[in-house]
Amino acid sequence: MPWWLALHFAIGLAGTWLARGYALRHALIDQPGERRSHDTPTPRGGGIAIVAAMLVALAWLALSDPARALLHAAIGTGLLLVAGIGWIDDHRPLSPWLRLGTHAVAAAILAWAVFAAGGGPGAAAMAFLLALALVNIWNFMDGIDGLAASQAGLVALGYAVFAGGGAVAWLGSALLAACAGFLPFNLPRARIFLGDVGSGAIGFALAALLALLSLELDWRESLVLLLPLCAFAVDAALTLGARMVRGDRWWLPHAQHAYQRWTRRNGTHGMATSAYFGWTSIAVATMLVARHWPPVAIMGIVGAGYLVSAVAWWGLQGMAGRVEGEGE
Repeated sequence: MPWWLALHFAIGLAGTWLARGYALRHALIDQPGERRSHDTPTPRGGGIAIVAAMLVALAWLALSDPARALLHAAIGTGLLLVAGIGWIDDHRPLSPWLRLGTHAVAAAILAWAVFAAGGGPGAAAMAFLLALALVNIWNFMDGIDGLAASQAGLVALGYAVFAGGGAVAWLGSALLAACAGFLPFNLPRARIFLGDVGSGAIGFALAALLALLSLELDWRESLVLLLPLCAFAVDAALTLGARMVRGDRWWLPHAQHAYQRWTRRNGTHGMATSAYFGWTSIAVATMLVARHWPPVAIMGIVGAGYLVSAVAWWGLQGMAGRVEGEGE
């Protein structure tokens, strides 16, 4: 396993360095603005290094386990679709509906793969919904330095430890190592961002890990796997819901997530990234402790985790709103 971690860390590190050079040469630069949380022009597209690392991992697994080669090939195909549409969007803006349609096709491929691997219709439907949701959640939540990649690395670590071995352990550790290789270029102050090529692909990879783990569990037991996602899922879902209620054009970029408003309030990215890291670390540890609990207890702890996250979201939004109101 050390060689595996070193390999994917190296791909993440070297790939991000190469991606930064490419972005600078081709003027793939995110400019500061009211819909962004940074104040310095910064290259984007560094997440392609993480995509490359995951494709290497999937290819190795397909070759080493012919019985599941089709499953790993399907995951790789979905990953390429999500990353590909994101890569194009990083170069020139695309219709959000075209992106969503491509995400849906990738999610359908993952769902088919899960069904073919022995999952029932429920497991396949869950894989489809997870892929569609997490691709967009990670895209929504990739707005400040270090946040999206550190969260993905933590969740991947939790899933790898949960699995204990097999494909999920190998893929989860590959994602963790690739994110660790990317982060030196993305921690404050960021020298490159993931871009749509990386953020969406990370979300798809996490959905695939969760779907593979769920194949071995009863659906009630698999709910515990949702715990590490609660910080991102709640911030993304409640912010989107609030924008819909207000009648905003919810499909357009914005800077109204709790982590973004908290960042503006404090004037630094590090505090929000560190707080989300701490919360997700607790969620991962709770998942690992609760994995053998009775299903009713699992449902209770997962519900509590999401409820506390929702209360925290409400508090952060209210606090930031009061500060912004006083500053007007």
